[in-house]
Amino acid sequence: MATPVRSGLSRAGRHPEVPLPAAPGASQEEIRRQNLGALLRYVHVHGPTSRAELTSRLGLNRSTIGALAADLVTAGLVTEEAPTTVRRAGRPSLVVSPCSERVYAIALSIEADRLRAACIGLGGRILDLREVPREPGSTALETIAPLAAVAREMAGGLAEDALCTGGGVAVADTTRDEDGRIRIGGADEELNAALDAEFGSGPAFVAGDMADIAALAEHIRGVAAGLDDLVYLHGDLGISAGIITGGRLVAGHRGHSGKVGHMVVNPDGLPCGCGSKGCWETEIGAAALLRHAGREPGEPGAVLDVLRAAARGERTSRAAVHQVAGWLGFGVANLVNVVNPDLVVFGGALREVYIAGAGVVRRRLDGIALPASREHVQLRAATLGRNAALIGAAELAFDRLLADPLNAGVAG
Repeated sequence: MATPVRSGLSRAGRHPEVPLPAAPGASQEEIRRQNLGALLRYVHVHGPTSRAELTSRLGLNRSTIGALAADLVTAGLVTEEAPTTVRRAGRPSLVVSPCSERVYAIALSIEADRLRAACIGLGGRILDLREVPREPGSTALETIAPLAAVAREMAGGLAEDALCTGGGVAVADTTRDEDGRIRIGGADEELNAALDAEFGSGPAFVAGDMADIAALAEHIRGVAAGLDDLVYLHGDLGISAGIITGGRLVAGHRGHSGKVGHMVVNPDGLPCGCGSKGCWETEIGAAALLRHAGREPGEPGAVLDVLRAAARGERTSRAAVHQVAGWLGFGVANLVNVVNPDLVVFGGALREVYIAGAGVVRRRLDGIALPASREHVQLRAATLGRNAALIGAAELAFDRLLADPLNAGVAG
């Protein structure tokens, strides 16, 4: 059957630029497959690259690079062309480029108030991106049919020989039990069935949490590129984290790790929708910012209004940002002590809050975290913006192709 769904990500995030050492007793075919994957991954992440640079970066000889590139050209995954500019004498090295227009992935994003879909070509190029409003009160399952309709419409506008390598779905969703409490995770099997009904004869899909997938995107193509230990904090319907250590995502049981918004930071704080009290998201979420600023929750654009007013020096808004940023730094300090990352990235709704209160966050972190954990850690705003989830979803979809380029079975 098509469309197997992983509720979490058992493997993701590491795109080696150098082929791993061959396992003892590995066959020539296994070594070749590994090298093909390494070459395709490199041009997928870094874009058009000369054979000479690939020889240097991958540690393979010139003839091997030439043979691998020729195989990928024959498979329709890359092209080879002479460089447009030649800077030195001698025969120029051919440039290997991913076939972005021909090989693509379907990326879907189920967000709090809207549904987004994109066709993203090999190499990370967004070929088409569309969004539609999310029906108020709709479950994640109920969003699959409209998303599938948008995806099919986009795919119909691509080249006739375009090949789909798979699909990825980023889900920012919470469901509530009859007593009103938040249920973490949702019904994965039902999501699987819904995707199977819509794409049963098409590409295989992989699904994951919004924070995990956005973390993957920032790790490969964003502010965390080149760093293998990071925490990505995502604010949307709640607060969650994508945690990458050693270049691999920490998924947890059934992929439901990273629910950092529900770690208790203030036992005397407000009740949380999960049934607990004083959870981190009650102190740093949009509702907290508006509460401290004396604004009503649900006002369109209210959060940005508070942040702009704080930037202008308005006293109440500045105090609200200071309060929320202090609690943000408190939680980050605890995460830094536990995970010891090189980088903490703030994304989603937390991005603007962090930018507005960065100094407060850093001071609170420095006052609480252990020296061995805080001295090297960097704090940064996410750089991929709202497209991070779609870019990360596409990376999930490309994973199988990049692991075994000639046998991935991309669908036409």
